[in-house]
Amino acid sequence: MASIFSPGGDIETALAPLRAKRGWIIALGVVYLISGLVALGSVVAATAASVLVVGIMMVVAGVFEVINAFQVKTWGRFFLWLLLGILYIAAGILAWDNPALTAVWLTLFLGAALAASGITRIFLAFGMKQGSPWILVAVSGLVTLLLGVIILVKWPVSAVYTLGIFLGVDLVFAGASWIGLGFSLKKTQA
Repeated sequence: MASIFSPGGDIETALAPLRAKRGWIIALGVVYLISGLVALGSVVAATAASVLVVGIMMVVAGVFEVINAFQVKTWGRFFLWLLLGILYIAAGILAWDNPALTAVWLTLFLGAALAASGITRIFLAFGMKQGSPWILVAVSGLVTLLLGVIILVKWPVSAVYTLGIFLGVDLVFAGASWIGLGFSLKKTQA
């Protein structure tokens, strides 16, 4: 099978399976785009939905951790895996039981993580060589730091809308990307 990354690979052959699914790729993009616009139209509901999805994922992960605990051979590791699984399940249930409180803490963590990431990028940018795109890294760090600080300054009120905005923006950009990919497959075919 030809690969895009192999030196002798034929790109037309590699893109053929994607071209065959071009309509589905565009449809997926439209669904993402509409979902993102709906989420941006009701950021509070989108925040609640994202918290509930995180809760489900934590419960599922916890169940798999507990199952994994019974496959470990030593007692010490068994209890650690079991404890980890139980904590995941408990956190997931708490997220479902009180999504507002979960959104508050997730937003605090998100704001702190963005601020720390922004500071790190700024320091990394000033350590880069002059010929490299250090200014882009510095601007990216500054924007990330600013976003984190805005979230933290408005916390806990920002918990009502922040996660929903992030979800909506992510879905809109993902949808636009899938639609762009679908249309670019038609252009390369012609």
